[in-house]
Formats: sequence, structure tokens, C-alpha cells
Amino acid sequence: MIYSRLGELFALAAAGCWTITALSFESAGKRVGSRAVNLIRLCLGLAVMVLFNWARRGQPLPLDATGHQWLWLSLSGLVGFSFGDLLLFEAFVLLGARTSMLLMAAVPPMTAVLGWAVLGEAMTVYSLLGMVVTILGIALVILERPAAGAPLKTAKPLAGLLCACGGAVGQSLGLVLSKYGMGTYDAFAATQIRQIAGIGGFLVLFLFLRIWPQVLQALRNGKAMAGISTGAFFGPFLGVSFSLLAIQHAVTGVASTIMALTPVLIILPAVVVFKEKVTAKEVIGAFVAVAGVAILFLR
Repeated sequence: MIYSRLGELFALAAAGCWTITALSFESAGKRVGSRAVNLIRLCLGLAVMVLFNWARRGQPLPLDATGHQWLWLSLSGLVGFSFGDLLLFEAFVLLGARTSMLLMAAVPPMTAVLGWAVLGEAMTVYSLLGMVVTILGIALVILERPAAGAPLKTAKPLAGLLCACGGAVGQSLGLVLSKYGMGTYDAFAATQIRQIAGIGGFLVLFLFLRIWPQVLQALRNGKAMAGISTGAFFGPFLGVSFSLLAIQHAVTGVASTIMALTPVLIILPAVVVFKEKVTAKEVIGAFVAVAGVAILFLR
């Protein structure tokens, strides 16, 4: 029974890891900026992965991967890390980790559609209902009731909402590309390929934007580095690897559904750690969004 649910257990572990990493990166990003946090955490995650794979597989680098795996996993790393996480981490700074991760509940519906279009994975009659419920849950949190005659407006900064939505697109497409490229290949080695590609994407970006001083400033900030190190361990190392193991052992949509529990799991730590004021409407919205994700994958 445990083995038959292995993919689901990995997905739940990933959701827990992302709860920790989101809060850690929010704290660090507010101190030194999201871009510096992104590059440093990927480099730290890759360093840990090199040592881990060297000890576990006897290979510090995934040189046994095929050209097909390198191509598609690299594309996944560029889309998921360099594009998706760039926007998501900026959303952490603008919106906070809790609201940002709630908008990431849109990842499973997007993943289901992409999995159907690209991988030929089945979608059920519940798909549309699940998508509608998820969107309603998210809307409950981010929209405010307008005054009489006033236009509808958002309760959160529009720039942050757009960044979080862009991050969701990057995550969903990155997952589908990962599953297509990985096949039966080792999930931790596959994560390493994605990390290498993500770092490469950030290096090119930083070369054009000339923001290396931000990276040096971050490296000298002890509290920021503590947050980045914690987030790097639970994010690019454990969290991403667990997510790949999840989609390797379970249907992509089911794994995404369980991993979408992060918006609910993050509520209590956000209140305790960051002293955030959470309204009943926001709690209900988070549960509704996750319920919509569950409906999406009913059999």
C-alpha cells in the first residue's frame, strides 16, 4: 500500500518543503532582493546536489543522461527556474509568500491542460468544475468588494499578482517538460540538469542587467544567507527532487494536486513567523482553491 502511494507521499513531502522554502525566501528577498536570492539559492542547491549524487550514484554530474534528457530537462530548468522562479520570487517580495503560494494553486489546472495537450494524459469531466472552483477560491482572496458604482479592484498589488501568475505558468510548463524529458531517469540527477540550466539562464540575465553588486551584498548579509541556505536545502534540493519523484511515480495532475496544499500549509507559519493578519475570507479562499484542485482530478 505504501509503495502504491509512493508518488503521493513524495508530493506531500514536496508541499511541506515548499512551505519552508517560501517563507525562507520571502524573508531573504525582502532583505537583499529577489534576483540575488534566486541565483545564490540555485548555486547552493546545485552544490548540495553534486555532493549528494556523488555519494549516492558515484557521479558528481549527470553525464549518463541522454541528449534527449539534457535537452528537455534544460528547457524545463530555463522555463521553471530562470523564468518562473524569477517572477515568483519577486511576488514573494511584493505579495508575501502566503498569497504568492495561493496563486500557485493555479499550477495544477495549467499542468492538467498541458499534460493533456503535450503528454496525452487523460482529463475527466470534473476538470472544468475543478478549474472554476480553484479560480473562485483565488479570486475570493485577491479581489475586494467594490463600493456602489465603483469598478472591481484587487486587494493585492497588481504587479505582484502578475508576477505570481507568471510564476505559475513557468512552474506548470516546467513540470510537463520535466516529465517528458525525464522518463525513467534518476530524479535527483534530473534536478541537477534543471539547476545547471537555471543557473545558466540567470548568469545571462545578470550579464545584461548588471546586478552583480546585489549578489555581493547578499553574500555579506548573514541573516539573508541563513534564509537562502535554508530555502536552498528545502527548495532546489529536497523540494524539487521530491516533486520530480512525485510526477515519476504518479499521474502528473494527481501529484500537482497534493503539492498544491502549500497555500493551506503555509497559513499557520505565516501567522506565527511573520505575524501576518489572516482574515476569514483568505482562509476560506485558500481551502476553496485547494478543494478546486482536488475536484480537478477526481476519477
